[in-house]
Order: sequence, then structure tokens, then C-alpha cells
Amino acid sequence: MEVLYGLHPVEEALRAGRRRFDHVLVARERDDIRLARVIAECREAGVRVRQESREQLTQVAGTPAHQGVVALVRPQEALSIEDLFAPSAAAAGGSRPARLLLAIDGVEDPQNLGALLRVSDGAGVDGVILTERRSAPLSPVAVKASAGAAEHLRIARVVNLVRALEDLKRQNLWIIGLDERGTQDYDEFDFTGDCVLVLGREGAGLHDLVRRTCDHLLRIPMAGGVSSLNVSAAGAVVLYEAFRQRRRAASEAARPVGLPASGASKPKKQRGLGS
Repeated sequence: MEVLYGLHPVEEALRAGRRRFDHVLVARERDDIRLARVIAECREAGVRVRQESREQLTQVAGTPAHQGVVALVRPQEALSIEDLFAPSAAAAGGSRPARLLLAIDGVEDPQNLGALLRVSDGAGVDGVILTERRSAPLSPVAVKASAGAAEHLRIARVVNLVRALEDLKRQNLWIIGLDERGTQDYDEFDFTGDCVLVLGREGAGLHDLVRRTCDHLLRIPMAGGVSSLNVSAAGAVVLYEAFRQRRRAASEAARPVGLPASGASKPKKQRGLGS
């Protein structure tokens, strides 16, 4: 069994429907609308709910930061890199949009991992690739830091990231590394095609072999005294630039021919002298 704790992670796991729940513990000392909503969702899903003391929940979760709810769940089914070749459920059934994947090269802080997963879900990432070794596990801490977004993402674990990126190249995806030594600014790159964004370790960045595998290296220009952002902040900046470009491209593709873009103003009539 695995442990999930916190309101958002437990709620999102129930909504995603990918986990088999054994039971959910709630603190008898807490009585409010948010917890009542979680209890109602558990009962609707047929999940057993048991009241325990807050101290008992802390013992099960291993932390007092459980917000009064702890779930015992089956582990998620592990995905392989091949599972990410297929379109996501959101993209299936219609014309296939360009794919956007995130590969994480050795991020070891579970808070950073969780933040990146939360951003990935918000920015429409189709799948996330993590390494088996020298990488933060998908622990309860990481899931809570993701605000439950980890429950909605397709996440694959690979032994060799370079080999996985080469496999993705053969699937016609561009491999885009984010590196402070990159020669092109991130907002100058066209993210509207099939691509994989690769983010490196805290402090050290991309491993040399991973960097050499990338088709393009991008950088985030910095105006201050430090040379780079935290990996989760940098990932948010670039993923939302990709999301912005893709959203605009999809909007333009859906607009009937001849119809001006939304927000476009009519040309003003020029007024000359004497008019």
C-alpha cells in the first residue's frame, strides 16, 4: 500500500480514478465543508472512510501536514516510454495535436518534482519522463507538492534517459534542453510542433550525455546578478510559453478563413488636414 495525504491529493486521486483505494482516514477533530466534501466523494466512489485521532493520522502519514485526511491506496501502474508514444486520453478520438512531453534529468528534491508536475498538468503536458536512479521518487511529499496533479499525468520511469530520448527522436519529436549555456532564448523557439522539454538537476543542470542528445539548447535570459532560476520556476516559465504558443496556434487554426483574430481592431480612417 501507498500513502496519500492532504485534501488536494486525495480529492484528485478520487477524481482521476486511476488508484484503487483501500480506505481513507479522517481526523475526528476536524469538521468543515472541505473535509465533508472529501468524505462525500469517498462514499460516492464506494471507498471506506474511518475517523481516527489527528495523532493517529500523523503516525500513518509520517508528517503532521496531512490536513486531516490520509488515504491508503494501491500503487499506480508503472508506465514505459512506449506508453507515451500513444496519444493521451484528452487527445484521442480527434485530430492529433502536437505532442509536448517533459523529461526530468535527475531532479532530487520532491518539492521541485511536485511543483513541476503541477505546472505540467496546467500547461497541458502529454506525459512526464523520470529516471529510475538519482531522481526524487513519486512520494507522498511530491504528490502533495503537486496539489494532486500527479494523479492526472502519464508518468513513465526509465533506466537510461539518453536511450529514452533517442527513442522519442525516432518518433519524430524534437529534444529541447533548457541550459544556461544555450544559444537561443526560450521565447524565440517554436513550440507548436512535437517536442520534449528536458530539465536538469538542481544546481548542476543537464548531464553531459543528455545535453549532447538535445537537438536544441535554450536559455532563459536573466537581468539580475544570479545566472539561473530554480528548476521548477524555470520549467514553469518555459512550459507556459509552450502552452501560450500552442493555444494561440489552435485558436488560429479553428478560426474561419477571413475572420480577423479576436481583439483585432478595425483600421481607423485616416484624417488629414481640413477633414
